[in-house]
Amino acid sequence: MRITFLGAAGTVTGSKYLLEHDGRQVLVDCGLFQGLKQLRLRNWEPFPLAADKIDAVVLTHAHIDHSGYLPALARQGFRGPVYATQATRDLCVLLLPDSGHLQEEDALYANRHRFSRHHPALPLYTEDQARKALRLFRPRDFAEEFEPIPGVRMRFSLAGHILGAASVHVAWSGGSLLFSGDLGRDDDILMRPPEPPPAADFVVIESTYGDRVHEESDPATALAEVINRTAARGGIVVIPAFAVGRAQALLYLVATLKRDRRIPDLPVFLNSPMAADTTEIYQRHRAKHRLDAEQCRAMCTAARVVNSVEESEKLNELRVPAVIISASGMATGGRVVHHLKAFAPDHRNTILLAGYQAAGTRGAALVAGAQEVKIHGEYVPVRAEVASLGSISAHADRNELLAWIGKLPRAPQRVFVTHGEPVAADRLRLAIEEKFRWPTTVPEHRQAVELA
Repeated sequence: MRITFLGAAGTVTGSKYLLEHDGRQVLVDCGLFQGLKQLRLRNWEPFPLAADKIDAVVLTHAHIDHSGYLPALARQGFRGPVYATQATRDLCVLLLPDSGHLQEEDALYANRHRFSRHHPALPLYTEDQARKALRLFRPRDFAEEFEPIPGVRMRFSLAGHILGAASVHVAWSGGSLLFSGDLGRDDDILMRPPEPPPAADFVVIESTYGDRVHEESDPATALAEVINRTAARGGIVVIPAFAVGRAQALLYLVATLKRDRRIPDLPVFLNSPMAADTTEIYQRHRAKHRLDAEQCRAMCTAARVVNSVEESEKLNELRVPAVIISASGMATGGRVVHHLKAFAPDHRNTILLAGYQAAGTRGAALVAGAQEVKIHGEYVPVRAEVASLGSISAHADRNELLAWIGKLPRAPQRVFVTHGEPVAADRLRLAIEEKFRWPTTVPEHRQAVELA
């Protein structure tokens, strides 16, 4: 077995791992690169192997940095099966066409306002191409063994993080390999904790928060404080939130805070039709998360859903205290960018970041204290308060990652640390070596390793 790290090596995005065995090829994850421009440009580079020679794709979960390149791969000739859990497939039905639609919209906007260096600006793939790629999905249950290529057996185990997220165990006649996928937290608001890892000869573990520990503050209290102080000065809270996972957690917290009268009964808008549809999917998969039927109903009715572009534009005219939850979570695109343009210049407002912000994104710039951010080719001043809600993160932190890998039934031959910024990955590598004395490596982009 040979593994090549085609993404999420030296960065926290673009997850792709190529497995080659007896002349066959399987791609584990098929994500888009996001964040820094030099990373985003990788999405446009020719794929390093012929797409029609890949036998299958296996997805750990639906987030775009793990699934978003799939329509581009299919456009280049991939026609094999895509294996994922049923919930991951259901979420990709929303996420992938939306990704194509946003890329088309961004290209049209860039061409209309002529701020792109490319003439004309083009989408990486279209909404229609994304819908066609959905036909390739072949859902599998957790713990169900499947064989993507002859002689290689795989199965999914619960990873927490978001609905449908899985770790992937790979076995062949000469050994075994475990992909952690993105790991969730034991005390996540929505998701059940990750399952203990099965034994494996080799382990690929994510390191998004490999160099830090989450703050222990109560997320409901922290959210209430932000909303209350912003409302007191007559401002609006704008929350860039991932449509899958963080938006649902925020809606649940808002519903709980309103029920307990810990925040005013101010209007709350969910300006992400996809997030609203995602919330419905959480209702259909209640056995896979913590919320009961009543809590799901409260989450679904916590906000007014904004569907049309016209309604979205009208939100920018708001002059009374309100909460706007909108995608994307790192403020890289989508409707929330227009809200930032409208509300960031006013000191009464608050921009609340509620998840990990990858380097090079507007969210990361805001967290770092940027006085202005570039939106649609122009610089927008940031006078609004910028706050973070770190305790709502869906990613395991350093201690939780170590606790998870420490539950392996036996020592692996080697651990590969991926899906983290360079400092985070290296600090987790060092922690694993010091704590367990296991050989641990941070692979480089496009590095290939024989798993013997």
